[in-house]
Amino acid sequence: MEISESAVQAAGDVRVVIGRLRRRLRELAETEGLTPSQQSVVSRLDKQGAASASDLAAAERVRPQSMAATVAVLMELGFVERTPDPEDGRRQLISLTAAGRKRLQGDRQARQEWLAKALQDKCTEAQRQTIIEALALLDAVTQP
Repeated sequence: MEISESAVQAAGDVRVVIGRLRRRLRELAETEGLTPSQQSVVSRLDKQGAASASDLAAAERVRPQSMAATVAVLMELGFVERTPDPEDGRRQLISLTAAGRKRLQGDRQARQEWLAKALQDKCTEAQRQTIIEALALLDAVTQP
């Protein structure tokens, strides 16, 4: 089956625009000195819940020693805490603290507000409706 020229162009355009948007939204996040790997761990804990350091290291594809350093910084900042694993007392689980959740929510809100304002300032109502429709189509493409 041959892929149409318009499909190839649309794929390239979507990839480029989404990449730019991701970078811009990442820049807007409150940095407070967090590295991308530290931000990734905070986000993962929020989405997936408590995990051991070794599970986090495997999920983030880093060495356990690197994850230990990442967790240590996040603990110093008060964004994560360690608690005994109720199923295995030898293990400790790392989870997000209230301060970690607050930080994450603040970042999300700042990004949402920036994007809403940019869409308000740079697009007409009809263009915003077109974006909503296009995103519904993109979402359908991602479904199995």
